[in-house]
Amino acid sequence: MAKNKTLYVCSDCGYESAKWMGRCPSCGAWNKMEEQEPAAPVSSAASGPQRKSTVTVPSAPARTLDQIEEGEQERSRCGIAEFDRVLGGGAVVGALVLVGGAPGIGKSTLLLQMCGKIDANRRVLYITGEESERQLKLRATRLGVDGDIYVLAETDIDSIVTCIDEVSPDVVIIDSIQTVSDADVSSAPGSITQVRECTMRLMRVTKDKGLTVFVVGHINKEGSIAGPKVLEHMVDCVLYFEGERSTSFRILRAAKNRFGSTNEIGVFEMVDNGLKCVENPSEMLLSGRPENSPGTCVACVVEGTRPILAEVQALLCQAGYNSAARRSNGIDYNRTAMLLAVLEKRGGLPVSNCDSYINVIGGLFLDEPAADLATILAIASSYLDRPLGADLAAIGEVGLSGEVRSVSALNQRLSEISRLGFTRCVIPAHVRDEVKHFDGMKVIPVSNVREAIRAVLGKNG
Repeated sequence: MAKNKTLYVCSDCGYESAKWMGRCPSCGAWNKMEEQEPAAPVSSAASGPQRKSTVTVPSAPARTLDQIEEGEQERSRCGIAEFDRVLGGGAVVGALVLVGGAPGIGKSTLLLQMCGKIDANRRVLYITGEESERQLKLRATRLGVDGDIYVLAETDIDSIVTCIDEVSPDVVIIDSIQTVSDADVSSAPGSITQVRECTMRLMRVTKDKGLTVFVVGHINKEGSIAGPKVLEHMVDCVLYFEGERSTSFRILRAAKNRFGSTNEIGVFEMVDNGLKCVENPSEMLLSGRPENSPGTCVACVVEGTRPILAEVQALLCQAGYNSAARRSNGIDYNRTAMLLAVLEKRGGLPVSNCDSYINVIGGLFLDEPAADLATILAIASSYLDRPLGADLAAIGEVGLSGEVRSVSALNQRLSEISRLGFTRCVIPAHVRDEVKHFDGMKVIPVSNVREAIRAVLGKNG
């Protein structure tokens, strides 16, 4: 009798191995090899009607690019402005969209609200594997969602595909992919093989029938979609729903979008009756900002096509131990360490002996270099215990030599800063001639961090 073999599969890249390894040789991830039982081989004699074909026969012969008609992609509006913005104007018909986020962050709420706001002429099918139909009805009533929405509580992929054939919907929602399973796959629901195979079946149905399918995926403790990394490669769009459960604000970010920008974000606020779009996130992020308080400065970053103002806070205090503590929230730790070193070496402020804590208000993560100058000024303001003033903003990238460099879309950023009532803005000096004039706002050109500190804090370095 043949011995049953054990297969180990990497949860990140799908690499298969006959033995367990601490590090995946394909992607280099540690402790990602999970044990699985390989699928039983199917003999050729039994490969008749019992075996599912994974090969799709092309409906037409191959054509050259010149023979393919170029036309606009048909998009399906979701009815939620911030959701449509992230998708690039709506979901493309025939697209498979993966919506990921931590449990309880609001993924199901967002998609259920979308069902109530979508065009009435479009038929919607909501498939839930985590709730009963009655529980979904209660949640829809609380959110004020009604209409002809088809609901199915099912986890078997064959039953789901059959229901799609019967209902013939335009939009399908699967909540969530980790609960869906294929009876022909021996592994448990949510395993690597199950997630991969079920997503492949849904992708074929999406493309063949021209549907718009939204798939909910939970994330693991590392912040990535639970399941194989190939899952993100298979879908057309990957959206991450971010935010702290302790706060009411949520950010929808596109990590992958074959039909639009990957830098757009949508901002929502969780209220009693669901999620509400935040049309002006800058005003929301700056609300409640203290006036004339040291250690705070406003930066302007561009997310996709939208300039957003964010408040950067810094707190420096004398280190109580031999080594100073470094903490950052909303800005990359290595970036903040570099800016602290530049401030001490080029700015003349001995901040190495201080514990430093840097925070970005509102749950944003500033990965754009345009926030460097604002971070530098916030740190300097906290160290000197001098306020910068509530009317000041700063734009610029800081290099290792302490120079202040320009960033893209400078005039667009300045326009947003002026619109929100700021009267002063620190900018790189070498682009002063390219800056447009905005009524009521004074630009302060600086060449390096020493000049910037001297200009706004009066410190001679």
